[in-house]
Amino acid sequence: MKDIKLRNFTIANNQPLTLMGGVNVLESEEMVMRVAEKFKSITDKHNINWIFKGSFDKANRSSIDSFRGPGMEEGLKLLEKVSSTFDCPVITDIHESDQAQPVSEICEIIQIPAFLARQTDLVVAAAKTQAIVQFKKPQFLAAPEMKNIIKKCSEAGNDNITLCERGNSFGYNNLIVDTLNFQILKDFSYPVIFDVTHSLQLPGGLGNAAGGRREYLLSLAKAGISQGIAGLFLEAHPDPDNAKCDGPCALRLDMLEPFLNQIKNLDKFIKNQEDLDIS
Repeated sequence: MKDIKLRNFTIANNQPLTLMGGVNVLESEEMVMRVAEKFKSITDKHNINWIFKGSFDKANRSSIDSFRGPGMEEGLKLLEKVSSTFDCPVITDIHESDQAQPVSEICEIIQIPAFLARQTDLVVAAAKTQAIVQFKKPQFLAAPEMKNIIKKCSEAGNDNITLCERGNSFGYNNLIVDTLNFQILKDFSYPVIFDVTHSLQLPGGLGNAAGGRREYLLSLAKAGISQGIAGLFLEAHPDPDNAKCDGPCALRLDMLEPFLNQIKNLDKFIKNQEDLDIS
């Protein structure tokens, strides 16, 4: 089983919960710092390993009018400020090969978005930075097919990989999460993260934007954590109904502490259970 060392903690399926938590898109410095401060205080209080997440560009949007973010230059400055202010690692996503190196100089983890996870040049560019590379499992891909993406990264010289489940397309404007996928992904021997936020999307559900099912965040997060995985990917917002991107899926910031308290307790309970071979 591959363990990923990051600063003073380990990301692994048999280790205490890692939280990749923050915002969907970097809307403004004030909002980002407010959210990061909240995550910092709560994760310190509850002793949760935390990585800040924020996107400088949301390149895959439903509409040409959708807010995309500040761009890479300004976005990386803000992510660097979050990292230094709150003494935390950061993760962000890239969409083009030439973004890999500058992003790796600020972010310990480079995320490859679901729709781009099979783009060979992008995967290789991210791998060559030697940063940790997180792959979102594409909505259109069966979990066993992730082996091909893993091979591209490892053969480019980087085995520091995490795999992120985010549901599969099911009919029109819907996603489902097959809990068997967690075990299939774990069989590749890499840490598995559950993106509960985007698993609750209704892609294109609002016509010119994605809809979502925020009310099911806690129950779905518990289902994922019950599978004995490395951690959770979660986006929050002070005012989700007025968020500039994916607000219908975002957790209200004032609910973050009770939410994480339940998730941490469940994670601890699950990982204290004895593994049984029932094959």
